Amino acid sequence: MKKSILSTLVLAGIVSAPAMATNVETFMGGGVGYQLDNFKDAAKMHSEDASYQIRGGVIVDNHHRLMATYGYKKDKFNMVEPGETIKAKHKQDLFLVSYDYLVPVTSNINLFAGASMGAAHNKLTAKTSEESFKNSSTDFVWGGQLGAMVQLTDNISSDLTYRYLDQNYKTGGVRLKGTEQVVWSVDYKF
Repeated sequence: MKKSILSTLVLAGIVSAPAMATNVETFMGGGVGYQLDNFKDAAKMHSEDASYQIRGGVIVDNHHRLMATYGYKKDKFNMVEPGETIKAKHKQDLFLVSYDYLVPVTSNINLFAGASMGAAHNKLTAKTSEESFKNSSTDFVWGGQLGAMVQLTDNISSDLTYRYLDQNYKTGGVRLKGTEQVVWSVDYKF
């Protein structure tokens, strides 16, 4: 009896597999953009510079995009304290997974909106005339994005994306509250 139930389940799985098959496209790409990090508390300032990304994922049934992204940003800036200027560096590595829902506008243009979550490794270095300070940590980040995707050829597409990420990096009276990005990227579909 157990063998017949098992063989029936296996046969049903084999027969129904083609019916459950979906249109899946795999892609890899990269992007460059602008990133603004908003610091609060003791240091009310913004760190801004170029952001670089590599990414890959799948598009399922032309409407659902799942993606993994690595992003990198490095910035030097000055914090002004009463009577002293502090030279600081901020470096950030972002590791994100995202989901986007694609809405077709024309045959080669899609609008999209979605959510992202992952980890950010932040490293903050500050130097005064008397001492230096260095701290880093990896923290959970989450947020959302929206943008437009243009299909340039059968295999190449381009995105313009705005993303906001909520962050909780804290060190020495300085807190990184959030990150905003505007990124232009190009992807190649396999």
